[in-house]
Amino acid sequence: MALVAGVDSSTQSCKVVVRDAATGALVRSGRAAHPDGTEVHPRHWWTALEEAVEQAGGLDDVAAVAVGGQQHGMVALDADGEVVRPALLWNDTRSASAAADLVAELGDGDVERGAAAWATATGSVPVASITATKLRWLRDAEPENAARVAAVALPHDWLTWCLAGHGTAPAGSRDLTALVTDRSDASGTGYWSPTQEAYRPDLLRLALGRDDVVLPRVAGPSETAAVVERPGGRLLVGPGAGDNAAAALGLGMRPGDVTISIGTSGVVSAVASAPTTDASGLVTGFADATGVYLPLVCTLNASRVLDAAARMLGVDHAGLSDLALAAPAGADGLVLVPYLEGERTPNKPDATGSLHGLRLSTTTPGHLARAAVEGMLCALADGLDALRAQGVPVERVRLIGGGARSEAVRRIAPAVLGLDVVVPEPGEYVADGAARQAAWVLAAADDASAAAPDWAASGEETFTAPAATHVREQYARARELTLDRRDGDV
Repeated sequence: MALVAGVDSSTQSCKVVVRDAATGALVRSGRAAHPDGTEVHPRHWWTALEEAVEQAGGLDDVAAVAVGGQQHGMVALDADGEVVRPALLWNDTRSASAAADLVAELGDGDVERGAAAWATATGSVPVASITATKLRWLRDAEPENAARVAAVALPHDWLTWCLAGHGTAPAGSRDLTALVTDRSDASGTGYWSPTQEAYRPDLLRLALGRDDVVLPRVAGPSETAAVVERPGGRLLVGPGAGDNAAAALGLGMRPGDVTISIGTSGVVSAVASAPTTDASGLVTGFADATGVYLPLVCTLNASRVLDAAARMLGVDHAGLSDLALAAPAGADGLVLVPYLEGERTPNKPDATGSLHGLRLSTTTPGHLARAAVEGMLCALADGLDALRAQGVPVERVRLIGGGARSEAVRRIAPAVLGLDVVVPEPGEYVADGAARQAAWVLAAADDASAAAPDWAASGEETFTAPAATHVREQYARARELTLDRRDGDV
């Protein structure tokens, strides 16, 4: 039995799964925490990966491994392969003004023209999460560090480089040209084109002020990124993927499928056969991990909205769910616009949350709990609408992530989304997708035409409810009131 391993290096933790390459059956797993914060030194990711691998029984008997990782994070390396500064993560919003500058500059001062140009060039309009904006921030805020940059990688690229033995080699012997990424993660940098399948040095130069830095080679979906020779036999290292693309691969998504992931961020993603270019910036036109595309809408506020509501009410998540389900749909007009950490979609990095419709009758724990669940789901429903507006088919909706474990979220989601919702068995979808890619790499090493393995799907439960259109309508009114104000005064 050949074994493969998949890694999920997320914002909060590192998970490792070891699976049978042929069937996908789980053999063992491990997990380790990451430090909090929106900037983290990459060595913490490596330490967590080592700990998670040890918990999972090691990789000595594993034939191939791949890494799925949080997207967009900026890992800047100097000529010796040393990390220049702690990595800025996707949810670090300090580069918001840099994003605005980049949009305006590509349009020669015209923001709308600039947004359209960025969407055409990269599939995305820069916001604070995108790597290019973080490079611009580095150029302006830390010019000495910017001058030291010899290579720029993403979190999953850096970990792949370390697994291949380069990032952990002695300083001065680390081969920057051995950095490898994949098309899904490259498409979130702001300087790689999903339509041209190539880097855009002009956009890198616009961001960092120069283009003489090493960028990871973009490997194909089943291409071997590195081979590690060891006493027990070689270990193949796959190209890896961005976390959303890895989850899509793990779930076996096909065109027409939409997955809503409720984690630290809220993600609405679909698999599409053609790229998207949304000048409004609502839909980011990423590539996927199989050779097609992954149009995606991302909100900054998802499961932490539930965390905050539970903390305010002094209950656990089960208690929050019970309270929400006991309250009426629409919470009698109480609406939470949940921009608790700023927002990415819409692009309001300095916004704060707002509560509308407060009356004596709505100042109950149940009303607030219901408003929190509905507000979070309405923001995700807006993401579904944005995908439809780009011509992306929406035929089946899956709900995953930590927030999907809430009974209230499961039962309220179909009413807010206006569609039945399928909830798979809880799993480590990103790590599973990385493991599936590793199995694909293993098969392709013997037969270049090999397809991704067809692992059996996990069990699913379908939730249905009549559409509650008034919930979306009252949320839309409250959202517009919020957006009509200045970001800092919301």
